[in-house]
Amino acid sequence: MSSFGFKGFGKIPRGNPLLVTITEKINGTNACVVCGNNGVVLVQSRKRIITTEDDNFGFAAWVEENKEDLAGLGAGYSYGEWAGPGIQKNPHNLDEKTFFLFNVSRWADEQPDFLPNLSKWPDARPACCSVVPVLFQGELTPGQIDDILHELKQNAGDGVTPEGIIIYHHLTRSYTKHTIISPDGKWKEAKC
Repeated sequence: MSSFGFKGFGKIPRGNPLLVTITEKINGTNACVVCGNNGVVLVQSRKRIITTEDDNFGFAAWVEENKEDLAGLGAGYSYGEWAGPGIQKNPHNLDEKTFFLFNVSRWADEQPDFLPNLSKWPDARPACCSVVPVLFQGELTPGQIDDILHELKQNAGDGVTPEGIIIYHHLTRSYTKHTIISPDGKWKEAKC
C-alpha cells in the first residue's frame, strides 16, 4: 500500500480584476527583522543570518540600537530594503541609512478600498522605519507598467537614478519586478 493519499490541486484564481500595489524598487540591500512574542530574535540579509559581529552594511547594529521600537513590528518576519549612504549607489541621496518596509498593505499610511480590514495589525509602524513609496494601487491596465516606469524616470530628481518598480499581485500574493536599467547596466527605455 502506498503512503501517498489523495491531494487535490485546488482552485486557480481568476485574473480579473488584476488588483495590484506598485511600489518603487529602492536600491539598497535586502534586510529582515524577525520578531518573536517578546521582541527581536533574529536579523538577516537576503541570504544569511547577520549579527553585529558579521553585519551587512550596519543593519544588525542598527537593529540592536532600535530593538525596543522594532518590537512594534509584531511577531513574524518583516522584510525591507536597507538603503542610504555607503549602500549600493544611494541613488535617492538619503542623508542616513533607512529601513524601508516592503509590506505596504500593513504599514502604509493609507490603504485602498479593495484591501480587507486590516484592524488586526498594530496601529502604527515603528518610528524608526519607513515604507517603500507606493506609486499605484488598483486594477492594472495594459501599458500601465511602462507608463509608471517612464513617469518614475522622468520625475527623478537631479542625480537620482531610480531602479524600477515592484508589483504585488494581491490575488496570487506574489511579486514581480520591472527595472529601468537592464542587467547589463544600460537604460531600458520605457514606452511613452
